[in-house]
Amino acid sequence: MSAGKENWGSRIGLILAMAGNAVGLGNFLRFPAQAIQNGGGAFIIPYLVCFLLMGIPLLYIEWSMGRFGGKFGQHSTPFILGAMGGKQKMWKYFGVFGIFTNIAVAAYYCYLESWTLSWAYHSILGDFNGMTQVGVQGFFDNYIALGSAEPIIFWILCLALNTYILSKGLSGGVEMAAKIGMPLLIVFGIFLAYKGYATTAGVDGAINDGMVGLNFLWTPDFQSIWSPKVWLAAAGQIFFTLSVGMGTIHCYASYMKENEDVALNSMSAGWMNEFVEVVLGSAIVIPIAVGYLGIDKVKELGGFAMGFVTLPYLFAQWGDLLSKMAGFMWFGLLFFAGITSSLAMGTPMMGFLKDNFKWTHNRSAIAFGAAVLVLGIPCVMSQKGFNEYDYWAGTVSLVVFALAEIILFAWVFGMEKGWEEITRGADIHVPNIYKPIIQYVTPIFLLAVFVGSIPDIIKNISSDTDFWGWISRGTLIALFMVISYYVKVASNNLKTNNL
Repeated sequence: MSAGKENWGSRIGLILAMAGNAVGLGNFLRFPAQAIQNGGGAFIIPYLVCFLLMGIPLLYIEWSMGRFGGKFGQHSTPFILGAMGGKQKMWKYFGVFGIFTNIAVAAYYCYLESWTLSWAYHSILGDFNGMTQVGVQGFFDNYIALGSAEPIIFWILCLALNTYILSKGLSGGVEMAAKIGMPLLIVFGIFLAYKGYATTAGVDGAINDGMVGLNFLWTPDFQSIWSPKVWLAAAGQIFFTLSVGMGTIHCYASYMKENEDVALNSMSAGWMNEFVEVVLGSAIVIPIAVGYLGIDKVKELGGFAMGFVTLPYLFAQWGDLLSKMAGFMWFGLLFFAGITSSLAMGTPMMGFLKDNFKWTHNRSAIAFGAAVLVLGIPCVMSQKGFNEYDYWAGTVSLVVFALAEIILFAWVFGMEKGWEEITRGADIHVPNIYKPIIQYVTPIFLLAVFVGSIPDIIKNISSDTDFWGWISRGTLIALFMVISYYVKVASNNLKTNNL
């Protein structure tokens, strides 16, 4: 089946796949930590403002850009942006970020994803039961230090599973995984959220009711709202949680039919993600952790520490059977959140190879898996490697690409034509207020985020790193150059074929 003829099997499958793309590890590990460290309820207000002024506009833009590119048989960001940019060739090379970011992020994301698979395995066996918190910490430290072959085995297994599902295409692979994974994720999440809510002081060693954590989260400290740090943290979380600025949404949307609704679909996927993050994500980690440890202790812990060390220890307080179930559900939930996101990361590269070099599903999926395997080595070997990938590909690249695409959409392609793309075939009324927001407010917002991050970018460029850190930097530069080269080759081939 050629890429141009491939479509989603159903509307619900598309929405679940898009939601699965957005719902990731950050919803359950990063969001609670960000909220608790930035004033609890004070964080929610700028978070929602950023969602309305930056998240929703970018969702509208990326869905409509993807559908527009799909009309021309293009399913990767270089040529989707190229189609919108017309004769201005530079936009194809901004589109390189949409392939580069996904490969680079997948390089460390799939490794983290494999941790959840391993922890689910150990949870169902009851290996964490009877361990002290120090014991669980030791298990975690030994695991990431590659104290055994287990991390490599689970990493390879996770990559193989991603590759296999991607090889089955959209409807038979990605969509099917989303239809299974997302409902299970929500069911597991609801059960764990109930347990968090039901945490009672004096029962099983808890020192607070679960409501203490929820009250802290939803009670705003209005003094903190005026802190630029809180607003920057909220803006960063929106990028993380919606997967905007990556290129995955463009790719998924490019397989839609020409007049298929992007307005309702984008809002359905976006608000489903918000429900998972704000309702389920906050209702699991924070109430349970605060219930047993208190607010001050939780503030000291990072997202990964709470997710992989603290919660397995706390689950063990619930008795043998329930602790096994809770651990399996928690890490199963994280695994489903992770794999639905990593599958999305594979589609831009696959779309590019299938469209422009006529590669098959299998060959394209294997190429993606092999690239992620090789590029992931620095992340597996060193925390420095992980940090370099996360900062440059998972942070800076997102802002650069998002700023470029909104300038292209609103000012080069033109806001009138852009608005027509957003509203064509819409099953809901798109508020007219979003027209000036997309054209003026969101670009200014993104520009402010980028300018505000320049000192940090300079600091990171000049900072010392270790061997694997330098390898990571060199690898990222080489990856971007290689993708740019093949975009140029594909562009030349396209010109030759059209002569």
